[in-house]
Formats: sequence, C-alpha cells, structure tokens
Amino acid sequence: MPFTTSELFAHFDRIADALDAIPRLRHFILNLAVRGKLVEQDLNDEPVSELLKRIQAEKVSRVKAGTLREQKPLPPITESDTEYDLPKGWQWVRMAQVVKLWNGYAFKSRDFQSEGVPVVRIGDLQGGEVVLSDAVRVPDTIANAVSPEVWIPPGALLIAMSGATTGKVAFNRTGLPLLLNQRVGRIEVFLISTDFIRFFFETIIARNLSISFGTAIPNLSALQINETVIPLPPLAEQHRIVAKVDELMALCDRLEAAQAERERRRERLAAASLHRLNNGADATEFREHARFHLDHLARFTTRPDQIPALRQTILNLAVRGQLVPQDPNDEPATELLKRIQVEKERLIAANVIKRQLPQTPVKDAQLSFQLPDSWRCVRFGELITDADAGWSPKSEGFPKSGDNWGVLKVSAVSWDKFLPEENKQLLPGVKPPEAAIVRKDDFLISRANTSELVAKCVIVEEQPQNLILSDKIVRLQIVANCNKKFLCIVNNHAEHARSYYAEEASGTSLSMKNVSRAVIYALAIPLPPLAEQHRIVAKVEELLALCDQLEAQLTNTQTERRRLLESVLHEALAPTAS
Repeated sequence: MPFTTSELFAHFDRIADALDAIPRLRHFILNLAVRGKLVEQDLNDEPVSELLKRIQAEKVSRVKAGTLREQKPLPPITESDTEYDLPKGWQWVRMAQVVKLWNGYAFKSRDFQSEGVPVVRIGDLQGGEVVLSDAVRVPDTIANAVSPEVWIPPGALLIAMSGATTGKVAFNRTGLPLLLNQRVGRIEVFLISTDFIRFFFETIIARNLSISFGTAIPNLSALQINETVIPLPPLAEQHRIVAKVDELMALCDRLEAAQAERERRRERLAAASLHRLNNGADATEFREHARFHLDHLARFTTRPDQIPALRQTILNLAVRGQLVPQDPNDEPATELLKRIQVEKERLIAANVIKRQLPQTPVKDAQLSFQLPDSWRCVRFGELITDADAGWSPKSEGFPKSGDNWGVLKVSAVSWDKFLPEENKQLLPGVKPPEAAIVRKDDFLISRANTSELVAKCVIVEEQPQNLILSDKIVRLQIVANCNKKFLCIVNNHAEHARSYYAEEASGTSLSMKNVSRAVIYALAIPLPPLAEQHRIVAKVEELLALCDQLEAQLTNTQTERRRLLESVLHEALAPTAS
C-alpha cells in the first residue's frame, strides 16, 4: 500500500522542528518513490519487460546508425544485488540497461576566455541546476571541433564525477548551447523518464557513495554507474511518480517557508524582548516587561542555541540593578562603603594588611547604564584587602594523582566554576610554599589567558586536595561585607567589565593576554546594598537553573523529534510483510 500524503505528514507538527526535518522529508519522499510506495500500481500499465524490449530495439537501431557503441555484456543480477521485494509490474535492472553515460572533454585551461560557448564544470552544478554565473568559455573554433557527444542538449541531466560534490546531479535548464568538461558526466536515458532516473542518483547512487567512500572525497566511475542495480517501474507509473514527487516537494516548500516564517517571527519577538530588557525604559515599565518575558520563557526560547543570549540578559539585568526590586529599608551602598573602610583601617592598624595606594574615582562614563539610587560605583580595589601571587615550579605534563601535589592551570578558573582537575602534577620531592596552597572560599582570578577569558574569576566552593596556585592565577582577599558571588557576576559577565579587560590586556598574541593587578583593581564595580547583593545572587542562581532546565528540555525535545522522525521514516521504508 503506498504511503499517502496524509500519512507522510501526520506527525509533521511533532517532527517539523527536528534538525534537518524538511530536508530529511524530501529525501524520504525520493526513497518512497524508488521503492514503489508513493503511488498506486496500475495493472493496465505496459509491463517493464515490454519497455525493456523497446529500449533494446532503440539501442540496436542507434548502434547500426553509428550514434551509439555496442554495449559490453553486463553482470547478471543476483539475489544479493536486491534489497527488497518490488511491487507488481516492476523489475530490477542495471543502470546501463536504461541509460548511457557520456563523459566530458578535457578542455585546456589556456583556451578558457570570457566570450564563447560556456563549458560546464563540476562547480557549475548547483542545487539541481546548471548555474553559469562563474562559467568559463571557449571560442567557437574549439567548440565546433569537439565531438557532438560533448555538447549538452536542453533538459539534459548532468552528474559530478569527482570532487566534494561527487554524485550530485543537475539539469541543463539554461536554454543555451553548453559543452561538457571532464569529470562531469551527461546522463542520456532510453525511452524512460529523465526525472525519474534522477531519483536513483539522489538515493541509491548517493547512498552507495556514502557507504563506499565515507567522508573521503570519491571519484565516481562510469563502471560504478553502469552496474548499479535499480528497481524500474512501468513508464506510465514513472510519470505518475514524478508528478506525485513534484506535488509533495511543493508541499515541502510551503511547509519549509511557513516554518521559516514562524522561526523568523519568534526570533524577532525574542530579539526585541531581549533588546528592551537590555536597554530598559523607566523602572516600572521595565519590571512589567521583565516579568512578562520571564513568565513566557518557553514561548521566547524554542531552541537550545537561544539559551546563551537569555543567560547573558539575566546577568546584564543583575549588574544593572534591574533583576530584583530595591528595598528602601536596605542599608545604602554609601553606608556599606563606610563600614568597609572602617574594617580596612582596623586590619591595617593590626598589621594584617598593608595600606593600598588610593584608587581614582570612577567616572560615570565608565558605565553605560544608570545605577539605582541606593547603589554606588567603586573600583574593584576598594573591595580587596590583599592578594596572593601563585607559584610555577616545573611540573609533569599530566594531572596529579592521589596525594601528589598539582599546580593549577588557568583553565581551572576560566569557566565560572572552579575545575580542580585542571592541573599539572608537581615533580616528585617538590614541596610547595604554604602561601600558594588553594583553600576553600578562595576568590581566584587569572591574570593571563586568551583575550576572551583573561581575568575570569571563580570561587573555590569545596576544599581541594593538594593544589597550589600558578603564577598566572591570583588569589584576592575580598572584604567581609561583600558577596563574592555578586562580584564574580560583575567581573565575569558585565559587558563593561569584559570590554575593559580586553582593552587593557597586554600582549601581542590573541592566545595569551595578560592583565596586571593594577588593571584588576581599577575595574569599575556597580555596588548594591549588601542585602540586595544576596537577593541578586539568589535570583540569578534561580533563573540560570531555570535556563539549564529549559535548555535540557529543549535538547530532549529535539532528540525526541529526531527519534520520532527516524521511526516514521524507518517504518515507511521497512519491507512489507508478506
């Protein structure tokens, strides 16, 4: 029983958003076509055996007329050559029984010029058509001297015989006289449908190439084409199949266009919403819009690749004071800074820390957004009491094991989460200095990395075993009255912070940039009240966890859609039980 249009697209609403769903459906339609599952068979059709007799008579006539060479005997078709049972009226044949492959001519590159007869090369076969935008040409004197076989008639089917597009076919619909270059073949059919034969090149030949050559760039030979076994239906059914394929491909075009338009609308809506969030209006209107966006995350985000932009927007809102409401009962940042300074003076008097050089005030222009009234902008150094340098002794080229000591690589602090496994084992007998040992709650920041990752920081959440800082990682001692996680959000994700580090980093190599402690200390930090810092961190963690869940859900949904698509295609292509 043929696979009807309604059956083909019954699951479309569930599988349409799977990766490559429409291209897979197009290929699926062609597979149905060559297996006799697309249209009904008609017992009144002329049998293929009679069609083959007429084809043989045509070939004999052309051999006698001298327009065709006599064909060498083809290998007999055995059971191992066939994969499935054919519908009634169909017959397995070798490709050379019904087509003739004409090879191109090796034109000399020195003869190519801007005027004359176009020569079709492999690169001119694009999207199923001959495209002459970059075609080379030869003068009429050369064109008229080549064999008539090299000329390409209107409507001819061509095939790439080598290169990255081997096996790709294209029709000559240019309406121009063209010439066939070497490694491009012309497929002439005998008394059958050229459109129907094309389906075999896009299914059976394409699959054989994939199996035979894998990812290597193959060369397709005339022998491979000639001996390929294909299922041939009666001529009348060929025409019905071509008409049905055209109908279904047009339907795929409409589905693809509708899908693309829906996706464009989603993208525009999501982009407009994120833009408004990132460039907010007044506080009341902004919060209403933010609430609307966050309440409709599932509508704005339909693919996993949309989640990173959403994460960045959440982080942008956090550092601008737009993620959680301000509480007038919170101690303002000005008072917090006074308490921080008092604590610093106490530590200086107790010889616990040294007095730092004063930081220059932050200019308003250093931030591209306006802070809430209770916030203040300060230099990072105002929130740091001290810093410890790392140590880089000679080490092995592999991570530490057991109770051995390891020195951290910058990759341990580059990805928003401390990665203790990113280390190199110290040489046997080397004893690390106490000041370089990594401990729980350390605030670590890299001073050397790529331009994108330099000065990224992490907090050591759990006590690591036998790890030390390298000289490319600095441990910052943060004042007690600040939330370290909030500072990480600002340092790692605020747009002004990442731009600042990229501009201030030194070094000529993009793969290794450096920042000094002075550069780190001078970073502008938008500082909210301490209570609000805690609320912001809690909200960021909540929303990023939601992003993680949404990303996993979307990934699982895509996986399920792919599996359903595979199941639908497999079931339709499976051999029919007798």
